[in-house]
Amino acid sequence: MAPLMDAIKKDHRELEEYYNIIVSSGDTDEQIRFQNKFTWELARHAIGEELVVYPALEKHLRDGTETADKDRDEHQTIKEKLQKFQDMHPSDPAFMPTLKSMMTDLAKHIEEEETIHFVKLESAITPKESESLSKSFGRTKMFVPTRSHPNTPNKPPFETVVGLLAAPIDHLADMFRKWPDDVINPNPSSE
Repeated sequence: MAPLMDAIKKDHRELEEYYNIIVSSGDTDEQIRFQNKFTWELARHAIGEELVVYPALEKHLRDGTETADKDRDEHQTIKEKLQKFQDMHPSDPAFMPTLKSMMTDLAKHIEEEETIHFVKLESAITPKESESLSKSFGRTKMFVPTRSHPNTPNKPPFETVVGLLAAPIDHLADMFRKWPDDVINPNPSSE
């Protein structure tokens, strides 16, 4: 199992990749597919951090409560922007500005996490604890909502309860969304 920082960084790099595809693509269908993937990953990642990583910050760092509260506040801003973005069509004039504004906030947040907050956490815990947190983070992401719900609580246990209620609805709706890895054959007669 990988350390927690590796799991967090993997998610961050995927978000950056999806963002770059959306911004550089001139194909509306591709933008929609990666918009859904970006939303799905960011929503799950944020809640995974809030349920697993931030409590670990609070437990293991002297300034952990302040750090976790600061990160939760930053997540709240990002989740509010994500809620607007997740249902926008790429033809909406606010689509790119909303995405770029959100990514500006997210990039600053990622930088702080990767260079300060989670570095401190990794140095305060054992490698085994880091791997355990990484495993818990990955498992948690499987059961949380896949869309942004910024008006819900962002601290356990209430976030957990509300998330368990919202997640099945999000997962059901995901079945009807377009995804980057969907295989589409535009010429079915050629099969």
